[in-house]
Amino acid sequence: LADSAGQVAKGDKSHGGDFSYVGIDAILEQMRRKAMKQGFELNIMVVGQSGLGKSTLMNTLFKSKVSRNKSVQTDPEERIPKTVEIKSISHDIEEKGVRMKLTVVDTPGFGDQINNENCWQPIMKFINDQYEAYLQEEINIERKKRIPDSRVHCCIYFIPPTGHCLRPLDVEFMSRLSKVVNIVPVIAKADTLTLEERDSFKQTIREELRANGIDVYPQKEFDEDAEDRMINDKIREMIPFAVVGSDQEYQVNGKRILGRKTKWGTIEDITGSIHYETYRVRRLNESNPHLISQPPNHLDANGVAPQHAALSREM
Repeated sequence: LADSAGQVAKGDKSHGGDFSYVGIDAILEQMRRKAMKQGFELNIMVVGQSGLGKSTLMNTLFKSKVSRNKSVQTDPEERIPKTVEIKSISHDIEEKGVRMKLTVVDTPGFGDQINNENCWQPIMKFINDQYEAYLQEEINIERKKRIPDSRVHCCIYFIPPTGHCLRPLDVEFMSRLSKVVNIVPVIAKADTLTLEERDSFKQTIREELRANGIDVYPQKEFDEDAEDRMINDKIREMIPFAVVGSDQEYQVNGKRILGRKTKWGTIEDITGSIHYETYRVRRLNESNPHLISQPPNHLDANGVAPQHAALSREM
């Protein structure tokens, strides 16, 4: 069996060192090894007002200090930025032979002002700037073998645990940003709600998302077959995720876990292409209307492609 390069795919170690073996699974194994060797890039943006545990949750998810450290400041007025800032911090993580470059993009100052009108704009600009940078690299005649990917793959939006409904700020942000990035809404500090309050709050949020036409992850474009649809429907039933972050480890049933200890017990923590392609088609049409007069075959009439990269880690 010859691959696309005209080479014979054989000799995979997974077949007991039998280098005479030839088969499709040998090609897949070669692709897997190559991907593992190159590693992966994951860029996560966290958005929400201060005090909702954004940094703590990121550290909890990856069991490492991956989010920015809080600076020690004495002047209370200096603690809250007067405008929304964009701060990124990157880490190289390796687990069970899988290497990943993780970048956490924080947005200090969001939602912390008396007047939060248009506070989503710097975030929207940052996301589109990353698309533009990737596009410019992609259309170079002599482009790099592997283009550095700074595009935001996922935006985790932190909803305050009010137990009532979404705020106008929440609705406006998710309405606007869901068109350019994968939004994953989460209820922050969910342990402050009773189980009944939590379930009622989740249901209210789902209804408000539908009423406002907010399309959060996983979008319908992910439903490529019946199995995908079944899995994604289960995820949709859990949206928004109720999360609890902690940097503290505790001993539970003989194993050490990250969690928060209360008098009732220990709470254990369990958690782009569509947007870029839309941006790419729009920008190329702006630059040269004759270059792409119709969306590519894999796009629908609206210039939207199926998503291939997104957050798939359960909470």
